[in-house]
Amino acid sequence: MDEQDRARLGTVPGRPADTPLLASRLTPSAPPEPVVARPRLLRRLDEGSAGPVTLVAAPAGWGKTTLLASWVRLTAGTSDAGPGPAWMSVEAGDDGDRLWAYLAEALRSAIGAADRPAAPVPDRAPRPDQLELLAAALAAADRPVLLVLDDLHRVADPAALAGLEFLLRHAGQRLHLMVGARAGLPLPLHRLRLAGELTEIGPDELAFTDEEVADLLTAHGAPVPAGAVRRLRERTGGWPAALRIAALAVRGQPDPERWVGQFGGDHPEIAGYLHEEVLAAIDPADRDLLRRTALAETVCADLAEALTGRDDAAAALADLAGAGGLLHREDGRPPWYRCDPLLADLLRAELARLPADELRELHARAADWYAGDGRPADGLRHALAAGRWNRAGDLFVEHWPELTRYDGDPVSGPTPASPPPEVLRVDPEVALACAAERAYAGDLPAATAHLRAAAGYAGGLPVPRRDRFLRLATALELTVARLAGDPAGVRAAAARLLRTRPAEAPATGLPTPAQAVDPSSAADDADLRAFAGTALGLVELASGALPDARFVRARAAAREAGRPRTELVGASRSALLLAVRGELRAAEQAARDALGVAPCQGRSCRLDCGYAYLALALVALHRDQPEEAAANLALAAPVTGPPGHPEAQDGWPESTAEPVAAAVAALCRAHLHRDAGDPAAGQRLLVRARESLADRPAAVEVAGLLRAAEADLRAERGDVDAARDLLAGATDDAAAPALAVTLARVELRAGDPAAAGRALPDWQALPSAALPLPVRLDAGLLDAVLAERGGDGRRAGRILEQVLDLAGPQGCRRVFTRAEPPVRALLAAHLDAGTAHFSLVSDLVRGTEQTTTRPPVEPGGTLDEPLTERELTILRYLQSILSNVEIAAELSLSVNTVKTHVRNIYRKLDATRRREAVRRARELRLI
Repeated sequence: MDEQDRARLGTVPGRPADTPLLASRLTPSAPPEPVVARPRLLRRLDEGSAGPVTLVAAPAGWGKTTLLASWVRLTAGTSDAGPGPAWMSVEAGDDGDRLWAYLAEALRSAIGAADRPAAPVPDRAPRPDQLELLAAALAAADRPVLLVLDDLHRVADPAALAGLEFLLRHAGQRLHLMVGARAGLPLPLHRLRLAGELTEIGPDELAFTDEEVADLLTAHGAPVPAGAVRRLRERTGGWPAALRIAALAVRGQPDPERWVGQFGGDHPEIAGYLHEEVLAAIDPADRDLLRRTALAETVCADLAEALTGRDDAAAALADLAGAGGLLHREDGRPPWYRCDPLLADLLRAELARLPADELRELHARAADWYAGDGRPADGLRHALAAGRWNRAGDLFVEHWPELTRYDGDPVSGPTPASPPPEVLRVDPEVALACAAERAYAGDLPAATAHLRAAAGYAGGLPVPRRDRFLRLATALELTVARLAGDPAGVRAAAARLLRTRPAEAPATGLPTPAQAVDPSSAADDADLRAFAGTALGLVELASGALPDARFVRARAAAREAGRPRTELVGASRSALLLAVRGELRAAEQAARDALGVAPCQGRSCRLDCGYAYLALALVALHRDQPEEAAANLALAAPVTGPPGHPEAQDGWPESTAEPVAAAVAALCRAHLHRDAGDPAAGQRLLVRARESLADRPAAVEVAGLLRAAEADLRAERGDVDAARDLLAGATDDAAAPALAVTLARVELRAGDPAAAGRALPDWQALPSAALPLPVRLDAGLLDAVLAERGGDGRRAGRILEQVLDLAGPQGCRRVFTRAEPPVRALLAAHLDAGTAHFSLVSDLVRGTEQTTTRPPVEPGGTLDEPLTERELTILRYLQSILSNVEIAAELSLSVNTVKTHVRNIYRKLDATRRREAVRRARELRLI
């Protein structure tokens, strides 16, 4: 810009004309090489640039400046509509005059070359009249002005930004701001957010994905295996600064994969960066809160208050998560927060340097809080770390059923010190508590060692206490066997445990006082049944079996015993298995119950909720609610793996801890692919899912469901011979009925009803355990179609009514709405023949029409005179066998009124009788 331009735009008196402005603050600096392309974020900035404000907010080192600079350079290089975005880097100490001096220069660069505002751009904190003139000039500009303000959080005085906010509100949407900041901006973010005028990019989006981590390492000449890439991303939380430090450091390592496994917040470069750029910028009291709450993996306000004594802990945590960006808020009420992994490493290292007495006191506080909050596993760990042996022993004895893990992931953290021998001699249950803590942490050798040590102290106990001790030790042996993947050991330990059940009350008659069952014994019995039943169910489920009854019983026992954690496991697994059986109402209720259990933290509880969401996905699928099914399937990712997982193809993870959940997810996704018009993708999913069960003989039933679905898709795609071959190769008794039903459908599709009849099993005689409800409904519909094909329409109607009797209470719709044309024709005819399920069948007939590809209505086929609402209502009744008199009674109308409406319907549809009018209405998609 020359002097004439500068004079035309104006200069405010009082500021020396020769005061230098640093050009480096008005242009984006070159990002450090090599730069990893991040098109997903560049697209987000493209989208945000069309709105009033885009905010890229995150703590230090999250790549805000690099991202904004890359986007500005890319935009300036591709724009042919004048100058690109204006840039301004904010520095500490920018007060009103200094801030506006640079803002003036940035705005001139953005608007001076194309638009000449009548008002001057002020070079210092502007007066109200100057702001109004400038806002008017911006509003009159021919094109929007895009201004990028980097590090805007450095403006300490909120009043310094008042003028900028004024311009934003009054520039007629011609000023677009793109802001990079750590947090604490004095801008009306809530108002902008509510108005839909704010695009936000935070740490969750700025975090590197596995693919971006791999690209970064490769760009630095330090490629590592995929497992190490994932480990590095998890350890850093995707934090760009830490990843760049790691990429530079790993190049010279002789064993990069091992180095990545040991990488943490204690790395000198990471520790120095965190100290200088993150922790140094926060209040000392908040830093102390972070350090003390680092004792826990996640923290809520009540726990933080217990650990720090601060009554403002809730506000402090919210500020550190919102303004500071140092904590991540997790979903749930009350809110829970967690640190990034590397920052947590550093804070725990600082915590470990506290005086021993102070550290033990913190653990004691945590133990009391967790125990009072119903989280005995965490309470036990902290009680042992505090050296409060009596507290640890009491927690174990009282809460032992809840002190077991239901996932295989180890718990990180230091190993608590072992109790001294004199403690164990007096209270050997403390040794069992240590074994339980180590088993929960995944350290099975240490747990076994504690169990052996505990056995040496049991001999001197009095009989009742010794019996309880041996029972608890057996429960721990069962847990260790389950976590070690030893099914035989689990079954043996469960059998020994159940033999210790207390004596039961008499089966009949009223117990005498001597026979009365002690309430504590009844509670012990419920605990044993819940604990052993859950363990056995998990082992069977892991083998591929479908032990729905076992989980239902274990869940009931857990509820009786008042063990919510165990009940959650039983409810979530039974929900999934009941959904597989087609007991949709019971499955839905169990899933809702599981999700309604008091929320807990950690992957184990997320896993349980994943089973519940997967059950809801299957329920929604059978009810023909594909959008809801897909939404619940996404929430089930902890047990199924996300569809976009880097190690997955078409949504199938390479490995999963539980084959039944993975198989059900594959079935759901295959059906959704089919509905979306991509049966080939669904077929590939099913093939991989079935192959993954090849080494699990107990998975016969679920493998049969996968095989049947795959054969269905092959036949639908025209490969009938391949479908026959696939079904002929399976002869297992448990899978045979489902496969036979599918073979009958394949033969019918191939045009051989005789072969279909021979293949179809006697679906009415088979027990429910042998034929899940969806398969039974399929069989009944095929039987009805074959009866209709054989000329026995009356029998076909009776069978269809029986199928509707079964489907109605569970809300099963998909078996009808996604069926072949003969089923749709049966349903339509069934309305005329009469049915106790008139509303359901009417709805299903409409549903089959909506889910079926139909030829478009010819332009000349539309109605010249549309039907009224009343006529449409009566038209729907015309599908039934109701007479005009009965329709009048249903609608509380006179018979003559109904007859008048029917005549009008016939006239408008160009029909002369009822069946013709209904057929014409369906062609026009009126019903």
